[in-house]
Amino acid sequence: MQTHGLRYNWTREEVRTIYKSLLLNLLFTAQAAHRQYFVPGEVQLCQLLSIKTGGCPEDCAYCPQSAHYSTGVARQDLLSIDEVLRAAREANKNGVSRFCMGAAWRQVSDGPEFEVVLEMVRGVASLGLEVCCTLGMLTESQAKRLAEAGLYAYNHNLDTSPEFYGQIITTRKYEERLRTLEHVRKAGITVCCGGIIGMGESDEDRIALLHQLATLQPHPESVPINVLVRVQGTPLADVDPVDPLILIRTMAAARILMPSSRLRLSAGRWALSREAIALCFMAGANSIFVGDKLLTTPNPSRLEDEVLLEELDLKPMHHA
Repeated sequence: MQTHGLRYNWTREEVRTIYKSLLLNLLFTAQAAHRQYFVPGEVQLCQLLSIKTGGCPEDCAYCPQSAHYSTGVARQDLLSIDEVLRAAREANKNGVSRFCMGAAWRQVSDGPEFEVVLEMVRGVASLGLEVCCTLGMLTESQAKRLAEAGLYAYNHNLDTSPEFYGQIITTRKYEERLRTLEHVRKAGITVCCGGIIGMGESDEDRIALLHQLATLQPHPESVPINVLVRVQGTPLADVDPVDPLILIRTMAAARILMPSSRLRLSAGRWALSREAIALCFMAGANSIFVGDKLLTTPNPSRLEDEVLLEELDLKPMHHA
């Protein structure tokens, strides 16, 4: 595994030049960068389970779980440890090597529910899976406790550029997101951090998001690129769908800027054509979420994914 070629001092101008380069050149460079760090044709399968759904006090304009909007998502209290472990065992059996648990909280509160989550982390880790959580903002001591319980990764996305962010979320500042990432790093947990495209942002916003991610040192080990899933009742329900070539361009630029990070083709994949997905893999994506749902939004079925991987000659990555 080569480790040269990682840079953290990219300028916005350099990121812009990469993002705006000729698409086929961009894909070629991205695939070459990808092969320096990863086995071509290997894809990590992850599964995401909503362990506490709806009623979130944040006002993220894309999110059906926000208490601010009426989207028909039923609130559901924290799942039991048994339910979570059952889902994790099933995932493990199906070739999943990373299991993520998401709770619709603004921030983690110390108390009985956090203790239950720590117990879930211990249980899933004991199955030999990479455990990831996304629970909102974390303090330093909470991050430390999650690390001690065996948490492998923490997901906390930046969503978009600092400039566009205020139009999407008003209940939390960009700096607070960056602070949570610092707490995660300090605790020795790997970082899963990416963004969402298709929220009405400009090319410049996508360039700024990539610049933010690529100048984190070290880079997030996992970078999920989500395509907005438009949900009735949210402020972004009627935004124009994003052109898949913009997704592919964003993926390729992310791969060139962060060549050793696992690049995840995340939400919104079910709306993409087989050819668009193939180009995302060409651009350096090497991880997908499997399972019928991503928190509350639709995802391709397991059977469809098996067919897709077979048709594209891709193999699930084995446990590390």
